[in-house]
Amino acid sequence: MAHAIRFHQAGGPDVLKWEEVTVGDPGPDEVRIRHVAVGLNFADTYFRTGLYPAPLPSGLGVEASGVIEAVGENVTHVAEGDRVTYTSSPLGAYSTERVMPADPLIKLPDGIDCETAAAMTMRGLTSSYLLRRIHPLKTSDTVLLHAAAGGVGLIFSQWAKLLGITVIGTVSSEEKAEIARAHGCDHIIHYRRENVAERVRELTDGQGVPVVFDSVGRDTVAGSMASLRRRGLLVCFGTASGVPPLDAMKLAIHGSLFVTRPALADYIAEPAERAALAGELFGHVAAGRIKIEINQRYALQDAVHAHREMEAGRTTGSSIFVL
Repeated sequence: MAHAIRFHQAGGPDVLKWEEVTVGDPGPDEVRIRHVAVGLNFADTYFRTGLYPAPLPSGLGVEASGVIEAVGENVTHVAEGDRVTYTSSPLGAYSTERVMPADPLIKLPDGIDCETAAAMTMRGLTSSYLLRRIHPLKTSDTVLLHAAAGGVGLIFSQWAKLLGITVIGTVSSEEKAEIARAHGCDHIIHYRRENVAERVRELTDGQGVPVVFDSVGRDTVAGSMASLRRRGLLVCFGTASGVPPLDAMKLAIHGSLFVTRPALADYIAEPAERAALAGELFGHVAAGRIKIEINQRYALQDAVHAHREMEAGRTTGSSIFVL
């Protein structure tokens, strides 16, 4: 029998249950995929807690990699036996196998294994659109990146280094500072003992940065705005500490700032753009220019423990479930 992690009510990690599930044959435009590895992302907790509503009962997870075992009618861009990865709705990636739409599947090149793919597809594509689509960043630009030792942070900093962009990263501990530095982060701010905005001003000769990439949310938004130069851009691409309150007048007070709350789905919805972003990402990883750190591996049955670890901030880099 196939198995999946499902939840019947919103709540803490304990609502996650390991259940037997029936997986049928794929219909038109669908495939049946056997997972090899599943991505663990902080955004998964948003669905589990109900911050992002989902019809219940529900599966969980939007990122995984594996092998296609069957294809339905009209599926032409992938075939039985192909190794693929994906990051997309509908929920249900926390499973040993599933039937799902074929459209979001991305074929894996020979140089990237399934575990690496599951660890980097969402994080890597997020880094890709943040650096390549959000703002016309230039060589010699300096940006502020929160959670620099996280899964996105480690990929982002390596990629920024390739582009000649200087990264000021925030971290919560010296251990995470060392990890961030090792992956290309140029300057470290310990946000628990330093004033982020003041340190950013010191590091930029009082000017501030043109862009802040903030995946934390409520706890960091004030410091993020205070770190921006006039007409700077605040990119709120995550809400690990909750949804930040945004007062439009404060945007004016801090220098006519801009703010965006992007979602990865809107940057990979078009097949051509998804292929372009994935191709650039895969090229860097396959060539060794960007290294993917899988620092936590869990059995899928241990999803409750994995969520507790993640929410307690005890993870660094990427985390995956290995099947």
